[in-house]
This record gives sequence, C-alpha cells and structure tokens, in this order.
Amino acid sequence: MSSNNEQSITLPTGKTIKVNTGLFINNEFVDSIDGKRFETINPATEKVITTVAEALSNDVDKAIDIATETYVKVWSKVSGYDRGRLINKLADLMERDIDELAAIESLDNGKPFLLTKAVDIQLSIKTYRYYAGFADKINGELFQTESDKFDFTQREPYGVIGAIIPWNFPIMMQATKLAPILACGNTIVLKTSEFTPLSALKVAALIKEAGFPKGVVNILSGYGPTAGAAMASHMKLRKITFTGSVPVGKSILKASAESNLKKVTLELGGKSPNIIFADSDIDEAVKWAHMGIYFSSGQVCVAGSRIYVQDSVYDEFLEKFKKRAEGTKVGDPFKEDTFQGPQVSQIHYNKIMSFIEAGKKEGATLLIGGEREGEKGYYIKPTIFTDTNEKMSIMQEEIFGPVAAISKFSTVEEVIEKAHLTRYGLAAAVFTKDITRALKISKELNAGTVWVNCYGLYEPNVPFGGYRESGIGREGGESSLNEYTQVKSVQVHLGKFMF
Repeated sequence: MSSNNEQSITLPTGKTIKVNTGLFINNEFVDSIDGKRFETINPATEKVITTVAEALSNDVDKAIDIATETYVKVWSKVSGYDRGRLINKLADLMERDIDELAAIESLDNGKPFLLTKAVDIQLSIKTYRYYAGFADKINGELFQTESDKFDFTQREPYGVIGAIIPWNFPIMMQATKLAPILACGNTIVLKTSEFTPLSALKVAALIKEAGFPKGVVNILSGYGPTAGAAMASHMKLRKITFTGSVPVGKSILKASAESNLKKVTLELGGKSPNIIFADSDIDEAVKWAHMGIYFSSGQVCVAGSRIYVQDSVYDEFLEKFKKRAEGTKVGDPFKEDTFQGPQVSQIHYNKIMSFIEAGKKEGATLLIGGEREGEKGYYIKPTIFTDTNEKMSIMQEEIFGPVAAISKFSTVEEVIEKAHLTRYGLAAAVFTKDITRALKISKELNAGTVWVNCYGLYEPNVPFGGYRESGIGREGGESSLNEYTQVKSVQVHLGKFMF
C-alpha cells in the first residue's frame, strides 16, 4: 500500500534533507507488503540514520509483474529518441541536486563528500548522458547474400531486467545498470545493498520527477538471501545483472540454471596486481599506487592490493609509499581534507581485521597500520604488509579494505607468473617508461582492464569486466548494448520456391 515514507535526515553539517524510504514501485514509494523495515547505519558514527522498507519475495513478484505490464503496454512503444530525452532529463536533475546526492552517499556509505561529488556523482551523470545518446542508435546489420534474398538482424530488448548492485559505489553502480538498460528499451527491477539503500531512493524520486512512465524503473531495498535470491530464480526475468562477490555471483549463476536459464552478466571480485618497474617515475608510481589501494577506503573491486616492485627500486618505493600512506587523512567524510573514510559496516570492519590478523600469523611483516583509527566509526588505518608470498591469504583473497601487500620481483617472467597466481582476473597495472614493455605485458596479463602508468581510471565509454572468476560479460561502452539486447535474425526470400 502507498504510504508517507518521506523522512528528514540531519547531516553533520547541520543541513536537513528529505529522503523517501519506501520501496519504489510503479513510481510510488510504498510500504513492503509485510510491513518490514530495517535500519541503515552511518559508518562514521555507528548510529542509525533511518529505517527503510524491506523487500521480500512477494514485493519482488509485485515489482516484476508491474515492470512486465509496463514493458508490454507502454515502454516498448516509446521511441529511442524519447528514451534518450528522459535519461538526459534525469542527468539534468542529478546535476541540480548534486550536493544532496553526494551528502546522502557520504552519510550512508562513509565516502568523503568532496571525492564523492567530484568522482562518483559526476561519473554517474556522465554515464547517463553517454547512454542517452545511444538510445536511438541501436541498430542491426544488413547481410549481402543471394541476389533474390536479403538478411538482416535487429537488436531487441529482453523486456524486464533484474539488477543487483553492491554497497561500495551505490550511485555509480546504479547508473552503470540503469543507463544502458533503459537506453536499450528494457524496464528494470533493481535491488540495492542493505548497507547503502539511500542514494538509490533519492535517484528514484528524480526518476519520477523526470517523467519516466510508471513501472519502468522499480527500486527495492532488501537483503541478498531474500529479495536477491527471489530475483535470481524468478521465472519472469529473462536477464539479470549483478555486481558483487564471487560466491554470490556463483549462486546467481546456479539459480539461473535451475530456474529459466535467464541470461546473466556478472562483475565480480578482484585481487589486482600493480607492477612497478625500475625505469618508472617512482614518485608518480607511489601516488597512483596509493590511490589504487586507499581510495574509497580500499573498498574497490579493482583495488591494487598486490603491489610488485622491481628489486632495484624496492627500498626507494617502499620508503616513499610508506610516507604517503602514513600521511593519509583518515576521518570524518564531511571534512574537506579527508581522503579515507570508514569501512561500510561493523561486519566488513571485522572481516578486514581478520585478514590483517591472518597476514601476521602467516609470516608477513606488518609495516604500518593494521589497527583501528579513532574510538568510534569503522575506521582502519592504512595498512602495509611486506615480506609476502603468493600462498598467504592476504595475497589470495579479496580483502576489500585499506590493506596493501608488497613484494619484490626481478624479471618480467617472474612477475607475470606471480600476477596470475590467483583465481581472479579483473584488473592490473604496469608502471614503466618503456612503451614496448608496457604493451607486451598488457597483452600477457589475464585481466579485463590493464592500466599503464596510472591506476583506477574509469570512463563510461570503455568496456569493463573480468577474466576467470572475476565475471562474465562486459559493462561500459557499446558492450553494454550487447548485454542488454538480444539479436534476432530475419531472412527475406524474394523469389520463388527453390526446390
């Protein structure tokens, strides 16, 4: 049923903002069918921000039924031009409310406000604008065959697509899913993480304001084992896209196989190697390596958590990297000089600390960090391990926190072999002034993205995804158009029966 779910939230700055906290279904914020709600916590203070409606399987059914009816009766008849116009209007509204969006994201996730505004929100807006331009340019191909026939293909939407996004980049992940899905002509049911539901609900209000028809976009706050599992096994969804951990990705793939063989796009974890050669600009390499592991509190799927440094410059790099890490400003996300905020939750804080303890027990040297920062909030000091080897858990598992593990290497062959000693293949980086070496190594690395003399850069027009257990499919660029449309071949015979 419909309900007044708008709640006032006071920011650390003293400003009060209003956020709708219901399930966004059919362009309305409604209570869940069972009336359940859950708390969302400010990770900087450990205090409750507010409560939001919790979606269960019956709410998932309701949202998918409405999205299905909307696709058939309304959205499938909207032109690409008009879809693009609506997506651009949403981007306009996000630009108008950029400070409020950044504040909500910082409050709910712990990201520094200024970085969130400059990076996360701006890239989200850029993503919407990029795909808005594609909405009326999704074309098939014409094939020259026999003289008395012609063949062509057309790209068609799936209909209703389910999307499940993580907590580490909530608003960016929402844009990464919504923008191409809508541009391709699908409707969507999107589930946010239980840790960070608020920014998606703010965007939902802007979707309604932009004029999207009822039922095109439906956004549910809920838990993976309930709402997420219901989506993964739902018989009316023909496609699901998920960003998150490898174990959950595998469970979604299994649910797809056991239900209706819905198509699946998975962007999963990483344990990315960052390779520093002796001929690189060491000062620049230090800056990028620091960004690669400590940005967003290390809660980044492509985090450069394994840093390999050529032996002849190892001591120099380590000294400078240690100094920069020790100078990292950790603290209140709403202070201007903060670079690293808290981890997203107590659960995740505990997980990171358990990996740090494992690193010490397995024989790695804890150079700096490895402990709590401050007395409240889920803060962890920037951490560096040395004397590591590829058998250690800190070199194998995705810690998803501000923990760097540094190793020496001597030769190209040695570092390539070490880089591949995990089950992941999401990203990698190479620092060298030798462009021939950089291109050769980029080709040899089993990773979906390789950065050269930089780290962690993202553009919405560039494909993104993983090799090996880091995922299936690609998002970003024109690749997303292939992920969210299906190809139909049409063969037209102009002559008489040939046999």
